[in-house]
Amino acid sequence: MARYLKDLNGEEATRVYKMVINEVEKPLLEIVMQHSEYNQSKAARLLGINRNTLRKKLDEHGITEVENRT
Repeated sequence: MARYLKDLNGEEATRVYKMVINEVEKPLLEIVMQHSEYNQSKAARLLGINRNTLRKKLDEHGITEVENRT
């Protein structure tokens, strides 16, 4: 993050939070879903979030059981 901000070279950074979350969240969800064998209740408990929140995030990132099992 520090290097990113330094590399801006004087330009103003915007939407940094969203950028970082987008880079980290999808891989995290994919790994947790694989680990939980695509059991959303198990994955939600592991992440410490509500199952409905997990479902929303899976939809946002286009993560489905079928796509990841191939």
